[in-house]
Amino acid sequence: MNAQSAMMGSKEQLREKWMKPEVITGSEILLRSLLLEGVECVFGYPGGAVLYIYDAMHGFDDFKHVLTRHEQGAIHAADGYARASGNVGVCIATSGPGATNLVTGIATAYMDSVPLVVITGNVATNFIGTDAFQEADITGITMPITKHSYLVRDVEDLPRIIHEAFHIASTGRKGPVLIDIPKDVSANKTMFKPVTEVNIRGYNPTVNPNRLQTDKLLKAIESAQRPLILAGGGVVYSGGHEELYQFVTTTGIPITTTLLGLGGFPSGHDLWTGMPGMHGTFASNKALQNTDLLINIGARFDDRVTMKLQGFAPHAKVVHIDIDPAEIGKNVPTDIPIVGDVKTVLEILNKDAKYAHVDAWRAQVMQWKEEQPLQYVDSETELKPQWVIEMLHRTTQGQAIVTTDVGQHQMWAAQFYKFNQPRSFVTSGGLGTMGFGFPSAIGAQMAHPDRLVISINGDGGMQMCAQELAICAINNIPVKVVIINNQVLGMVRQWQEIIYKGRYSHIDLEGSPDFPKLAEAYGVKGLRATNKEEAEAAWQEALNTSGPVVVEFVVRKGENVYPMVQAGDTIDQMLLGDSE
Repeated sequence: MNAQSAMMGSKEQLREKWMKPEVITGSEILLRSLLLEGVECVFGYPGGAVLYIYDAMHGFDDFKHVLTRHEQGAIHAADGYARASGNVGVCIATSGPGATNLVTGIATAYMDSVPLVVITGNVATNFIGTDAFQEADITGITMPITKHSYLVRDVEDLPRIIHEAFHIASTGRKGPVLIDIPKDVSANKTMFKPVTEVNIRGYNPTVNPNRLQTDKLLKAIESAQRPLILAGGGVVYSGGHEELYQFVTTTGIPITTTLLGLGGFPSGHDLWTGMPGMHGTFASNKALQNTDLLINIGARFDDRVTMKLQGFAPHAKVVHIDIDPAEIGKNVPTDIPIVGDVKTVLEILNKDAKYAHVDAWRAQVMQWKEEQPLQYVDSETELKPQWVIEMLHRTTQGQAIVTTDVGQHQMWAAQFYKFNQPRSFVTSGGLGTMGFGFPSAIGAQMAHPDRLVISINGDGGMQMCAQELAICAINNIPVKVVIINNQVLGMVRQWQEIIYKGRYSHIDLEGSPDFPKLAEAYGVKGLRATNKEEAEAAWQEALNTSGPVVVEFVVRKGENVYPMVQAGDTIDQMLLGDSE
């Protein structure tokens, strides 16, 4: 028997053990059910309402739990795990403040269509509604930001609810599902009967598109003179990146990818124009404003992409492919709606797709790329953040999983680190959550223990989650933490400079910690660089270190992200900065 066969045999034996019918507590049912769903690790923080659950973990070696230092760290780590792996992320928190500390992370996942199962404890059922100690109506609080939620009142319902929750989270338009378990339900016993089938009345996401609509799209391509593809996170989440590549190379249509779509199409390809929108490339934004056929594949026409809606893609017939029918026509009027799974839709389109004879248009798009590439004015005396990101890309050949926090560094990472693989860029898009970057890297590293994971943060966002350094030290999670330290809230400073005429208000982060010393206080190696020579040496040392490392790059305070489109302007009204 080879090693693989032995491993498969071992898994089957474990599965038989977990499925064994016997009378057990709700807490034990929860743990077994999670394992049967294929959960590899859970991130959490205990408290009174979940103590039966944590007691069930005691001595249960099959179950892996990572104790974070804050509930928000737990849910962001679960989110990073889900985005990097494609599997459902799981976190656990207690009732009241434990549950409410998850709200920002739930909203983050909901906005970006990330599959999570969020497990919270609650007070015993006979105390619900009495304002008991640490009681909060978490199902009510999170109703607008969950795909679905459950308040479990009978222990016998737990196996079904858990199985349904994973199904709902991971199908259709993916998203977070919350399971609220009162303390008595986790303690009560019943005969465990694993549930393997799902029958949810009224829940039946459309996977296969209407063929009349896909035929309309193919005919529209034949008659278009200036077609353009806008690809979003739906390509990555559906696993449709190979089908997208085939569609683009078959048709020869230029393509732009949104922030969450980065990696869904190789950034080195000639037909790729970059990212669109507020901080998008010149070529992408010009192409969007001049296209006569805009093919949206798995993007939701976010306002940071469209900017002024009334002037967005003014000449285009709009095609929108999305798993969620509610997104189609919500922001941009759609001429050819196609509801279905992106991967499935592209498979169908690829059977009959033909080369688009639009040579003049391709040449125009390539000319825009050459005329105005992403650029910045380098310095020999100061570290430029763009140069730091380029160095990260050069030294890793673009093979790392990169997570970011939110702000200027996020945009520089999107612009200057070139992504060629799906699920290699993890960032908070829709909600723009500061504090997300570093915990999400922990989850991504747990999902891919053998890959290099780089967490790029600002000095502001890092201070919202720095306590999770303890997790990296204790568990030897080898995340390489990059801090782009410009001593201010950079994106707010940029807006105050450009939009508010230099009236800087409460953006100075003076008094921030010595980040290398902070890292060392947690038992993590800390390094600092203030010039290119130090930056190269510090980063190489980080790459040569087997465990976690924090590298602080002290960069120019006044650097701005360009291109930039101001609110109220159309996306071709770009500020190009020093290159103008």
